[in-house]
Amino acid sequence: MKNIGIEKVAIDLGVVEFLGKISEQNREKFAAALLKSGLELMDDKKSQLIEQIKNHIIEMVHYSEETPKLNFSSVISEKLGMDYKYLSSLFSEVKGLTIEQFVIHHKVERIKELLLYDELSIKEITCLMHYRSVAHFSAQFKKLTGLTPSYFKQLRQYRKRIELEKI
Repeated sequence: MKNIGIEKVAIDLGVVEFLGKISEQNREKFAAALLKSGLELMDDKKSQLIEQIKNHIIEMVHYSEETPKLNFSSVISEKLGMDYKYLSSLFSEVKGLTIEQFVIHHKVERIKELLLYDELSIKEITCLMHYRSVAHFSAQFKKLTGLTPSYFKQLRQYRKRIELEKI
């Protein structure tokens, strides 16, 4: 940023806040520099909100010790301090799938990971991921992967996970 001529900034994880006005030329240079680094400038509020929703879901599903017992909708709404209906509508409009579908896709990727580790039984994974039954868990997994969890566990060539950024 100093090479571009931007000095007064506040930087937090994933967020850069300019402490003064920057020229359109510097903004474009900054966006280009980010792209070279594999990052993207997201300066409109809707895109930022969508990214926050995605990040909260990814954090809850992939990096928390345990998935939340509350509905994801309640947690997201509370964390962002906004009405869930608005968030859900915006997310669907921009991403082309519902927040619930996004959560399910990530849960299935997390389940694939847990199945690959082979440390937990299917029943334990069902409980950990807060499914109401093994049958519901298996049906949802099969709907997205085409395989039952047991069969997935057995097949080495299907043990490929989708990169989180591509979901």
